Amino acid sequence: MELAFEGVNIRRGSIDIRISGRFVPGIHLVSGMVGSGKSTIAAVAAGLLAPTGGHIKKSGVNTTMLSFQFPEWALTEKTLGEEVSSYGLEVAGILARAGLSGREGDDPLSLSRGELKKLNLACVLAKAWDLLVLDEPFGALDCEGKREVCRWIESKRSSIVILCTHEQHILPRIDALWEFQGHQLVFRGLVPGALADWTLAAPGLKALVARGIIPANISERDLREAACRIRD
Repeated sequence: MELAFEGVNIRRGSIDIRISGRFVPGIHLVSGMVGSGKSTIAAVAAGLLAPTGGHIKKSGVNTTMLSFQFPEWALTEKTLGEEVSSYGLEVAGILARAGLSGREGDDPLSLSRGELKKLNLACVLAKAWDLLVLDEPFGALDCEGKREVCRWIESKRSSIVILCTHEQHILPRIDALWEFQGHQLVFRGLVPGALADWTLAAPGLKALVARGIIPANISERDLREAACRIRD
């Protein structure tokens, strides 16, 4: 499977967002400042927005899912049970996964933003997709919720996963690193080698790299392991 961007340009008002590169199976982190173009790239990758210029080519990609930044955008049903069923999933198991057991008859809009986000991700990440695009999946989640979602994302490594986020601290183990420089998406490379070139890395990771300590990956566990090398 492959998703290729060939000289793609997306005009958004007076801004040109540019990307060239290939996405293959694995978890691709797309980082960037707010307003850099992460949500635009997510929409283009999922086929909801056509590029202004260039070409997008898909090979072996038969199923695609985009998880929106705002979970209410994805709602289609009037109860939690009906919403889960609309994905073709078993209701009790998904509600348990989302921490919402016994609430099949509740209105989705009665949930907090964090609860609704976790329900949406529990549905999306319970299914198999060739291309899975996640736009700010950690928004509105507490730290434990982010850690659980990281585990769900890591289980999807056989798909092409494009993870667009400005989250810096609680992240899954990834395979490839991309970041926006201005409004151009730049491929930094495979992890861990690319971490030394990650300009938007969290301060803790930058401090490790400055000492010549490159973590194996970017998860909390990897960063703790790398930090322990300082004391050895």
